[in-house]
Amino acid sequence: MNSRERFLAACAGAKLDRPPIWVMRQAGRYLPEYRALKASSSFLEMVRTPDLATEVTLQPLRRFALDAAILFSDILVIPEALGQGYKFRDTGGIEMEFRIESRAQIDALAPAEAVPERLEYVAATLRRLKGELAGTRALLGFGGSPWTLATYMLEGGSSEDFERSKLLFYTDRPAFDALLERITAALIVYFRMQIAAGADAIQIFDSWGGIIAGRDYRDASLRWIEQIVAALPAEFPVILYAKGTAPHLADQAASGVRVVSVDWTQDLAAVRRALPATVAVQGNLDPVLLNTSPAIVQREASRLLASMRGANGHIFNLGHGIMPHAKIECMQALVDTVTGWQN
Repeated sequence: MNSRERFLAACAGAKLDRPPIWVMRQAGRYLPEYRALKASSSFLEMVRTPDLATEVTLQPLRRFALDAAILFSDILVIPEALGQGYKFRDTGGIEMEFRIESRAQIDALAPAEAVPERLEYVAATLRRLKGELAGTRALLGFGGSPWTLATYMLEGGSSEDFERSKLLFYTDRPAFDALLERITAALIVYFRMQIAAGADAIQIFDSWGGIIAGRDYRDASLRWIEQIVAALPAEFPVILYAKGTAPHLADQAASGVRVVSVDWTQDLAAVRRALPATVAVQGNLDPVLLNTSPAIVQREASRLLASMRGANGHIFNLGHGIMPHAKIECMQALVDTVTGWQN
């Protein structure tokens, strides 16, 4: 069984001799080769240039025996394709070209049909990656959830309180729904494009799902995700990662996704027992551990693996993205611990 086969078997709920492993943000600032490339090319240039995006995607696979590659891109390519560009603030965080303040601006967004042409560079990168991987490792595409993308579009960038997004949800539901419908339609086209270009699975990042009141999570976020999953090929592996949404894990598992990715605050073995066996789980080592020492990483990863011994459908990952100051030797210890594990 090669890495790609192992990953897809885990998505299908199989019991394996060891779980497959990949890591959110496995390509990026903690790698010296990424920093060297970044010195001559901006982040947006790398995202938009298939040769560069392919190179960045493959960098961690050259160092570590990971079972999957994940496309190097950004969730905000969808707002950009709809006509709302983005950039990175000098002080940190995201800044959109403008913020949506009216229904007229929502109605003026580009249609979903514009996505394939405007994001052809993403499809080109996936096709290159598919050829490079040659079926040996799984290839993941991804995108943001409609709710998470809407928060950036409504706030005008990164936010601490998400006030404008919540106000629109509570005070003008028709406008809110119109925006989410636009984003959802665009994501359906985008994910179908990624699948056609060779993605073996899609991860949806509902990064800000945890900031909406519990009783309103379905209307603000989950129902739109359900629409996306229903529009994709039957049984295609969709992974949902929604930080801070522990009370909704059962609902997420019932949404049609094949894998629920769990943040580090949850007992993964307890989550595994609580969810249907037909839905796999992903996670969920605390990313800060990769800033400690190889011995600590080995100890804590082994504890997590032992807690999941014999469980079906487990993909090993962090409970959030790898941190910029993660240590190479800690990442190596993590991969070695998981790939050397015997259930």
